Amino acid sequence: MAKDRNTSPATPVIVLGLGRFGTSVARSLVQLGHEVLAVDERTDIVQKYASDFTHVVAADTTDTEALRQIGAEQFQVAVVGIGTDIEASVLTVLGLLDLGVKEVWAKAISGKHAAILERVGATHVVRPESQMGKKVAHMVTGTMSDFTEFDEGFAIARTRTPARAVGKTLQEAALRAEFGVTIVAVKSRGKDFTYAQASTAVLEGDELIVSGPTNKVESFCALT
Repeated sequence: MAKDRNTSPATPVIVLGLGRFGTSVARSLVQLGHEVLAVDERTDIVQKYASDFTHVVAADTTDTEALRQIGAEQFQVAVVGIGTDIEASVLTVLGLLDLGVKEVWAKAISGKHAAILERVGATHVVRPESQMGKKVAHMVTGTMSDFTEFDEGFAIARTRTPARAVGKTLQEAALRAEFGVTIVAVKSRGKDFTYAQASTAVLEGDELIVSGPTNKVESFCALT
């Protein structure tokens, strides 16, 4: 059933745990054209989403044999949406890895949970509540209008031009040399974003797309 990710943009994905996170991911995958095998241990949940995804089955995801019976080993990509039951989350990840699933994305509800998942071999660990909380905090304080943090301490943000750069070109402002961030794009009032170049002049009120190490992006955006 599963296909090579390098040859098909619509790779089948198995999603285990149909809480809010797992259901949201599964629905988005379907909208993107992927086949989705959705799995939950509760039969009432399985019945609720029976017509929403390509296949929906009830199974104990902590049992490797049960995973094998539903064909989990045929998938190259899995998403584990189990959060509140840390033991079930970890056992599910281990079972998928034992079956040879190459790419396992797992939801974590705390730093300790994330550390355990990384230690047992999860390919990607996602902390949606923490990431959203940080994003909202930046937006509430007014330093950014959008913020996304990626793995290994890298972030991209949307912010306003700091006063020290107003009226200068990016080369003249030398923001990268001083702050260690890269200006990716610039948007003036009433215009679309344009790719930033050394000769791009920035004006008061212009919006900037900024990328770089998370701490440096945060420090730069705090200037606004």
